[in-house]
Amino acid sequence: MSDPNAPKVELFVKAGSDGQSIGNCPFSQRLFMVLWLKGVTFDVTTVDMKRKPDILNDLAPGAQPPFLLYGKEVKTDTNKIEEFLEDNLCPPKYPRLAARNPESNTAGMDVFSKFSAYIKNSNPLTNENLEKGLLKALKKLDDYLGSPLPDEIDQNSADEVTSSSRPFLDGQDLTLADCNLLPKLHIVKVVCLRYRKFSIPQSLSNLWRYLNAAYARDEFASTCPIDDEIHLAYASVAKVLK
Repeated sequence: MSDPNAPKVELFVKAGSDGQSIGNCPFSQRLFMVLWLKGVTFDVTTVDMKRKPDILNDLAPGAQPPFLLYGKEVKTDTNKIEEFLEDNLCPPKYPRLAARNPESNTAGMDVFSKFSAYIKNSNPLTNENLEKGLLKALKKLDDYLGSPLPDEIDQNSADEVTSSSRPFLDGQDLTLADCNLLPKLHIVKVVCLRYRKFSIPQSLSNLWRYLNAAYARDEFASTCPIDDEIHLAYASVAKVLK
């Protein structure tokens, strides 16, 4: 049952090329996932930035999606929206989504910058080194996902726990850390395959376990833009090697 006294929650996200579907925007997807995981009743409205609809000027002039309407309050900064939702949609009614381990919030944080350098490069002579840089960042994330978290280690057991098989960054459940990282990882996977014929190596088994666990969850899979939208968004960004 939804609470009749609860404020109306509406998330405005970037629209795709057709002006209606979900566009390529990891920040929009991040907040979409947070709201879904919170279990709150909310509406999603796609905003066609090419047409600059009146609602943009009325609610958040000069802002880019995503932005949030919470009751009569308008929030436009992704990090502040996330903090606001965590503070206002809290236990006992809503789950807390913050990661318990601080390292989970920074795991994989350099992947997207290494990916951007790799995909924007047009010089074949530097391509190999940039690809190595991306691989190193992915390997570091794979190592984190394969290393046991403190709560996976039983201090009273004689058996030493040396590896983790957890599905997500911080354990068995999706957290804010995953909402931040997964949309970017999906872009990396889709864009690198399309424009560099580069696939995340199967040898990074912890990373693939993580991705497969995420794709099995509606909160992630159903908020991803279609691959064509991501290809389109990177058509002018991804440089041809020449």
